[in-house]
Amino acid sequence: MVWRETGIMDERLRFVGECLASEETMTALCAAYGISRKTGYKWLERYRALGPAGLIDLPRAPL
Repeated sequence: MVWRETGIMDERLRFVGECLASEETMTALCAAYGISRKTGYKWLERYRALGPAGLIDLPRAPL
């Protein structure tokens, strides 16, 4: 049996794809992916604004 490795970006893209397909509620999807609803909405809004590039982690250093 071969284990499949997925990266962070792959998981985030899959999450956003499932959100846009609207088969599940945001609460159920976030629970399935182990993230908070706040994070789920943040990724969805970034994806809508910037496309896949919006799912990349932003620097946390103060400006």
